[in-house]
Amino acid sequence: MKHHDTRPPAERAVLVGIGHKSQTASIRSSLEELRRLADTAGAAVVGETTQALARFDPATLVGAGKVTEIAGLCAALRAGTVIFDLELSPGQQKNLEKALPRIKIVDRTRLILDIFASRARTSEGRLQVESAQLSYMLPRLTGAWRAFSQQAGGIGTRGPGERKLEYEKRHIQSRLKSLRAELERVRSARRLRRERRAGVPVPQLALVGYTNVGKSTVLNRLVGARATHADDKLFATLDPTARRVRLPEGGWAVATDTVGFIQRLPTALIAAFRSTLEEVEAADCLLVITDASSPQLEEQRASVDATLADLDTKDIPRVEVFT
Repeated sequence: MKHHDTRPPAERAVLVGIGHKSQTASIRSSLEELRRLADTAGAAVVGETTQALARFDPATLVGAGKVTEIAGLCAALRAGTVIFDLELSPGQQKNLEKALPRIKIVDRTRLILDIFASRARTSEGRLQVESAQLSYMLPRLTGAWRAFSQQAGGIGTRGPGERKLEYEKRHIQSRLKSLRAELERVRSARRLRRERRAGVPVPQLALVGYTNVGKSTVLNRLVGARATHADDKLFATLDPTARRVRLPEGGWAVATDTVGFIQRLPTALIAAFRSTLEEVEAADCLLVITDASSPQLEEQRASVDATLADLDTKDIPRVEVFT
């Protein structure tokens, strides 16, 4: 008997790397990361192009000539999706949809949100992702977005996207209000748990670092068992995992594995995951995990430092851990 693969074919995607003329090297490294993000989301990357600009085009980000080149690439490579390595404004999204009809336009933020939607496992994680997605979608509810989400599916349309794009803006706003109230209740519950933990002399450790640097593997080694899933994928861990760790000189600590950071982490995600990130702020010590073999080691460390600077962590002791 022959077995047939019933899975839909992977979306054929073209990647577009963009940056300032003074950042040519970082454009290439960021594009490589975008390729890994696209792979994690299930796309088949069939082509890529880059552009270094003195200033970004306010209408389409990349300018008319590059848009024409992208259209030709998509036609030649039979690609139905274009993924930009920066966040597009609602106006740029709309203009690109007009210039590239029948092509799905995805930016870096939408791609990351899509990955989070596919990885959220707990009810809290799903609430956080849905809030972030709806905040991102609200100013972008164009006709082209609706059509692609309802007909094409795939990258950028998972999670609440497929269920809620038919809502009018007022319905989305109402849902956002409800989500924020629910997340505030979650935040209050976390605050109470932290206060209870503060009365027990058990040190709190938070494992932080760039995505896919080995935080889950380090936690598993500390615990001495498979405490959390470790995988060579970006954002393999989304929901935080806390486990007891025996200290070398006696006693216990609680170590928490957290979601990985990434360059240009979407603002909507930081806001939605605030209650989870507060676990980092409440730690007694941060274990900052770094992949010593990464070619982008310095860029990744700078991104982690920038994210931690946005949180209230400046007075928390840190231990650097290289994997």
